[in-house]
Amino acid sequence: MVCLFGTTDVNLLSKSSKRRFAPPMADTKSPNDHPPFHVRQFTGKDYTSFFLAGSLCAMLSHVAMTPIDVVKTRIQIDPAFKSHSFLSGTRHVIATEGPRGLLTGFGPTAVGYLAQGGAKFAGYEYWKKTFVQIAGSQENAVANRTAIYLGAATVAEFFADILLTPLEATRIRLVSQRGYATGLVSGFTRLAREGGVRELYAGFLPILCKQIPYAIGQFTVNEFCHELVLRSTTEEQKKKIANSFTLKYSIQLGSGIIAGFAAAILSQPADTLLSQINKGHGPTGSMGHRLAVLAREAGFKGLFVGLGPRMIMTAGLVSSQFLMYGAIKDALGAPPGLEIHKEKK
Repeated sequence: MVCLFGTTDVNLLSKSSKRRFAPPMADTKSPNDHPPFHVRQFTGKDYTSFFLAGSLCAMLSHVAMTPIDVVKTRIQIDPAFKSHSFLSGTRHVIATEGPRGLLTGFGPTAVGYLAQGGAKFAGYEYWKKTFVQIAGSQENAVANRTAIYLGAATVAEFFADILLTPLEATRIRLVSQRGYATGLVSGFTRLAREGGVRELYAGFLPILCKQIPYAIGQFTVNEFCHELVLRSTTEEQKKKIANSFTLKYSIQLGSGIIAGFAAAILSQPADTLLSQINKGHGPTGSMGHRLAVLAREAGFKGLFVGLGPRMIMTAGLVSSQFLMYGAIKDALGAPPGLEIHKEKK
């Protein structure tokens, strides 16, 4: 295999490692013998680089998309915006609140995704390696690569969302309730004072329902887009791509856009419910009951309100994140991640 892509560009067992771990006596090797399974181990410094790269790419991409997210959230939960398209909603925000209205929630977005992005990207690298080791062999890892991608994305996102949820609750409250607070510190403090930990984490279950499908779409679809390219190109073409900045990053961009569309569609219903929960809508009772009632009230069509703007935003988010993640890792001298693609026969 040729090293091509940012997070998926190292063989689990390279030819050199196969020779290194081969039995020393050729005449004693059985035809059924296999070389010991060797997976590259990452150091603490490597994971620090993964975390920093993930933090920066997630924070910068989400901050850049803040105006789109403001309009999307208003369309989802503000009755005054229900009849607006994305463009007319943007004009309405500017007309009623001024251009600064499009940056509502900037602070919680920056801090929240700084923490969440680092935990998610570094966690994905860690759990993918861990699940590959559990597979026990390169053949098993390749055969079960979908389960590895899904598992790594799910576990990494779960822990990342513990960091994100309180700040996301603050952001949505700032966006949905004009005048609630002046910024991150005052908004977070008021929410914590009035509702305590329970209110800060009121959206934890729906945010898991939103972010885990999002992460699955982001990482799994991106992995398979890269695999499709690898399996449809010759060795000569792979070398050309590896040596071409334009080709390599064009493939990363295209894969990221497709993964972004998938992430948006998979997570849209829970995103709508999360906005409703954080504004205080819905009945009292358990979170599962509240989500079920809100989902019935919204209906299938209502759960996908605002999908168009969100697909645009998410495609930009995911593609830019993968581009920045790879570039920042390179700048930090971090190693690439593990590749478990299936090659064409």
